[in-house]
Amino acid sequence: MRWLLCLLFAAAASVAAARDALPLSDDPALEQRVMRLSSELRCLVCQNETLADSHADLAVDLRNQVREQMRAGKSDEQIKEWLTQRYGDFVLYRPPVKSSTWVLWFGPFVLLVVAGAVFVTYLRRRSARTEVVQLTAEAHRRAQALLAEDRRDGAP
Repeated sequence: MRWLLCLLFAAAASVAAARDALPLSDDPALEQRVMRLSSELRCLVCQNETLADSHADLAVDLRNQVREQMRAGKSDEQIKEWLTQRYGDFVLYRPPVKSSTWVLWFGPFVLLVVAGAVFVTYLRRRSARTEVVQLTAEAHRRAQALLAEDRRDGAP
């Protein structure tokens, strides 16, 4: 009986926390354009989601602003320019290649090359440090005697 009560409480809490879906634009073509452009923009709150996928309040506000600018007749490029002036290149999922974004575009490749060079250097140094030591006949006999003594004492 308790589990049923807990289940009902959880269902009631989830219904109370749910928000109503915002009405979409009356124009399906405009809404499709908003979603297409929003999928190229980064949510500034979530940072790993597109503006189209995010449910953050700021993302909803930005989508509404994009929608209003589209209704005002602005092109996608004008809207992107307005957003980058306001929030920087970070708002774009595909920022332009320019001097301020070189690290973003080429940094991973540079790190990969550096990591490869460090790995190759490590392997070369490791192989150079590995020397084969030749035991003298006396050292070999002493090692055999120590091993035989360990076996007699019960060591594995």
